[in-house]
This record gives sequence, structure tokens and C-alpha cells, in this order.
Amino acid sequence: MGVLNATPDSFSDGGQFNRVSAALHRIDEMIEQGASIIDIGGESTRPYAPAVEESEEIRRVIPILQNAVPRFSDQVLFSIDTTKYGVAEQALDAGALIINDVSGLQKSPAMAGLAASFNAAFILMHAQGSPQDMQDNPSYTHAVTDIVDFLVQQSVLLQREGVEHIIVDPGIGFGKSLDHNLQIIAGLDKVVEIGFPVLLGASRKSMFGQLLDDRGVEGRLAGTLAAHYHGLMQGVRILRVHDVQEASDSVRVFEALQAAKQPE
Repeated sequence: MGVLNATPDSFSDGGQFNRVSAALHRIDEMIEQGASIIDIGGESTRPYAPAVEESEEIRRVIPILQNAVPRFSDQVLFSIDTTKYGVAEQALDAGALIINDVSGLQKSPAMAGLAASFNAAFILMHAQGSPQDMQDNPSYTHAVTDIVDFLVQQSVLLQREGVEHIIVDPGIGFGKSLDHNLQIIAGLDKVVEIGFPVLLGASRKSMFGQLLDDRGVEGRLAGTLAAHYHGLMQGVRILRVHDVQEASDSVRVFEALQAAKQPE
């Protein structure tokens, strides 16, 4: 899953793709590099990012989808990264096939029914708090168990509304300390055991900066790939990434190694 931030302030690539022409060029590039899903977002969810009005979020993302879907929908699936019902509805109307809700239905529970009405897939992510306060002393009884319990509980709500295609995401960096993030990645097998495809969104996250001597965003690729490999070994199915070529290459090598295993 390649990330396209149609925002001026995202932590990794804010301001680069908020024009339709630049966004289309980047989508084409990510498809060439191996992306099978493009996740488009119009509101930064980095820690302490300001909230964005629904009308502004629509202005940022819908023109991109309206231009991208006719051009690329035979090559890639489009996902809308939003917590707002109105944005999701217009995105699905424009041809998006996946809702990626970083609030895990906590902000707009009605999006479950919306997804069902479009037969859209739903990415259910765990977050503690909102971007404005989520890194203010996050706390868990047991990080992995608490997150698994939340994802199971919220997936039941989706199923009750008739959503047939559910993906779960433990939400790396969304209301988690460095220790929490490490525990979650180390325990991804427990998330996989829920039974839905698991998405890992660790790309360029601040945890790698913390682990690697305050490394800046552009210097976090190796750390990201190491976390990806650990996730793949535990059964993660989708990697949400900024560096599509490198992620695609690493997945191809991983799959070749797995296929080469000889029975004992």
C-alpha cells in the first residue's frame, strides 16, 4: 500500500502531492514500483497535527480520486484515509474501494454501514486518543492484549453492519510509547490470530528515530524495512509505506526465501 498525503503538513511528505497533477504523477510512479493499493489522505494524523474541516479534506482528496480512478483503477485499488463520514462517502462515490479509518470507528461509527452499502473493505486501526493528544502519556494494561481486544470488539460492529472485507491495523505510533510500539511489532502474531488480514503501518515512524540516535525522517528506511520483515515473518499481509520500491523489493526477496524453504 503506497501512501499519498494530499496535505501540507504530513510528517513525511507534506506539501508534495496536494496538487492533482503531482498526485497523479506520484500514483503512476508508485504503481510502477509495485504498489497494489494507493491510500489517499487529506488530513495529517501525525502527533499534534491540527484538525481539518470536512470541507477542506474533501477539497484536497476528491479531485485526486476523480482523476485517478478512471486512469488507474485497472491497475490498483484506491483507499481513502479518513475518520469523517462525509469524506468517506464522497470518496466511495468517486471510486475508492477501501475506507482506512485511523480512529477504528470511534469518531464516525456510521461509517460501518456506509462501507457495507458500497461493499467496501474497511481498515480498522487502533488509536488511543486523537492526533492532538495521543502522545500525551499513552497507557495500557498490556499493549498487545488491549489492542487485540479493541480490534475484536470493533470488528464485531463492522460485521453486524454487513461489512464483509475487514483488515486490522494495530496502529503503530497512534497513542503508543516506543516500548508499546516495540511490544506490538514483536507480538504481531497475536494480531494475526484475530483472523483478519493485518496491515502494518510503521513506515518512517518516529520510533525509528528514537531507536537510531534521533535519525530524521529520511534516514529511517533501514529501520522500517527491518520492522516490515519482522511483520512479514509473523503473517502481516499489507505494508503501508512511503518507500514503495524498497518495500516491494524486500517483499519479493522475502517471498522467494519463503518459497525456497525445504521440508525437513
